[in-house]
Amino acid sequence: MKTVTGLFDDYTDASAAVSALEARGIPSADISIVSNNAGDYHKKGDSNAAEGAGTGAGIGAVVGGAGGLLTGLGIMAIPGVGPVVAAGWLAATALGAVTGAVAGGAAGGLIGALTDSGVPEEHAHVYAEGVRRGGTLVTARVDDNLQTEAEAILKKSNWVDPVERRRAYSEQGWTQFDSAAQPFGPAEIEQERRRYPRRTL
Repeated sequence: MKTVTGLFDDYTDASAAVSALEARGIPSADISIVSNNAGDYHKKGDSNAAEGAGTGAGIGAVVGGAGGLLTGLGIMAIPGVGPVVAAGWLAATALGAVTGAVAGGAAGGLIGALTDSGVPEEHAHVYAEGVRRGGTLVTARVDDNLQTEAEAILKKSNWVDPVERRRAYSEQGWTQFDSAAQPFGPAEIEQERRRYPRRTL
């Protein structure tokens, strides 16, 4: 098994990537998503996503509900990131959504879980920082022969190039994810999104 990971500035793009991975036949159990929830973006009651999760609906159906919703799938705060909504194997391992791990270890757990699954550490730091700044992380475990195709699906869905984003963050004085940093609020996230305009597909 290989791990493919994509950071998305726009939640809609992340949701589309999850749906495309599922359409390709990658099981929901092998897909994970972690999305910034500053300003309570993913509000409960906006769709039937939580209900769908309980009835065996794919993660694509759950995350693609009305308003782009991830309800009932692990709402927690990560030091340095702030509130997130998370679902899937990476969320369960790294964020303690299932095991009840203390939130203090969640940030290191996210980077550790990514690196343990084969993501280079420098990319893992960019991904954690990207979620801190309002992004959404999609990670999937795929058979070796599907790695290239799964990566192409993520790229086609408007993913963030981690090398380019590291360069942009570094120009602002950033070196690596810092769990002691102040989380971004809704206004800062909006400013960050304006810095990286969404590409039209």
